[in-house]
Amino acid sequence: MFEYVMVLASIIVGLGLTHLLLGVSHLVTSAGKAKPYWVHLVWVAYMFLTAVMWWWFEFRFRTVEVWTFQLFLFVLAYAFIIYLMCAWLFPENVEEHGGYKNYFYARRFWFFGLLAAYLLIDLVDTFLKGSAHFASLGLEYPIATVSFTILAFVAAALRNERFHGAFALVCFAYQFAWTFRYALTLS
Repeated sequence: MFEYVMVLASIIVGLGLTHLLLGVSHLVTSAGKAKPYWVHLVWVAYMFLTAVMWWWFEFRFRTVEVWTFQLFLFVLAYAFIIYLMCAWLFPENVEEHGGYKNYFYARRFWFFGLLAAYLLIDLVDTFLKGSAHFASLGLEYPIATVSFTILAFVAAALRNERFHGAFALVCFAYQFAWTFRYALTLS
């Protein structure tokens, strides 16, 4: 049943990854049309890693014996948020926004609102995989998740470039480090 249920969710997240890869490809092939913005690119890297890690960690649902429609909708909603975050990073025509920097700050509310939703859903998702799994991540996991959620709300409200640069780097560094501490193997 797990394989059947996860096919649609995996396709949705795969489309998000495709959107990111196409966006990066467009940046390279149309150099000069829209100037890249480093903070935006850090979030692109963050979302690539996040989408891959989502797929990797959803494998823990393989032990669920009875899938309810509610759990299925929850997993789909989680995948849909990841897709929207990936899609948001690369609009169809960034030139009409005056470049990635202007686009990023003009639409920051949506991205960081989705990031906050993603982080809160991740708490629920982690708990649904079992209290033992949740506890195995230690106190660091809920503290970091709630802290990043609060910072996402701050990022949605602020346009301060230093804050956004620091927040992007900290989120990516934490996600990267966390990945290599907890996600190298599945059992």
